[in-house]
Amino acid sequence: MVYFMTDMIGTPISLEQKPLLEPKLKSVNIPVSEYSFQNLYLFRGNHDYHVFDFEGFTFIQGTTYDSKTHIMPACDLRDVPVETLKKLQERCDFFFPVFEEWAEFFRQHGVELTYQDGDTDYIYTSVKMSTYAGRKLHKKRNLLKQFTERYSATAFMITKDNIKDAFYILDEWQNQADLPKEQTDYKACHEALTLYKELGICGGIYYADKQPAGFILGEELTDNTYVMHFAKGITKYKGIYQFLYNDFASILPKRYEFINFEQDLGSTALRVAKTSYVPDVLVKKYRMRFIP
Repeated sequence: MVYFMTDMIGTPISLEQKPLLEPKLKSVNIPVSEYSFQNLYLFRGNHDYHVFDFEGFTFIQGTTYDSKTHIMPACDLRDVPVETLKKLQERCDFFFPVFEEWAEFFRQHGVELTYQDGDTDYIYTSVKMSTYAGRKLHKKRNLLKQFTERYSATAFMITKDNIKDAFYILDEWQNQADLPKEQTDYKACHEALTLYKELGICGGIYYADKQPAGFILGEELTDNTYVMHFAKGITKYKGIYQFLYNDFASILPKRYEFINFEQDLGSTALRVAKTSYVPDVLVKKYRMRFIP
């Protein structure tokens, strides 16, 4: 079976490519949310992701939210010869996402580096999210306390037996939104629930007084970082999100020191929400072009 095309157009990313592409992406081992096959696959419609091989390397080409064409390698960017990258630059607006260490490496090669705040990943320590310790998070502690005092909460792994409740939560979440489905991540999340086994995504579903209240879907991103792809809650249960994050962080294996909550996509509401948890690390993702 042919998984990747060797021309510059490539083939649309597909589930059949997972066995070959996922190990390549995981081997890069950086806390950048795009270096997840699941992320690329689920948002392929938003970014028109195509996969291709060129001069012995595998690349993904896509379109950013501001309609720019970009290319990312399925390996450490520093491993790709500069001359190969310069040839590829003729087919895109820039290389993205470029990890900060990579950006520093390429400064010596004459590049232009820019970034957009909306692309930045928000990362928190698991300890912080499992304790909400400190003055800056006292409101989160209060909301968590209100939730646990008001409701009898239970948590389970998402399975075929309770997946219907997760779909119910997703639909209720969408009904709460002020935007149509086309402007939220409803479609991607629905597909993640549908294909959670095939994609290798893990999930936890939460109940308040035995009623479906929220769920989280994520996966391992690096050796010590877990990425949270989706977190959906029914907001009539006051404190549901504070409970979701806190409980999920508490039950994660100890090797996951960090949780990546991904980017805010330039949304003011998302930025305010994610900033309110006081991120420990903000991972900038640079856009890089070689200067002629």
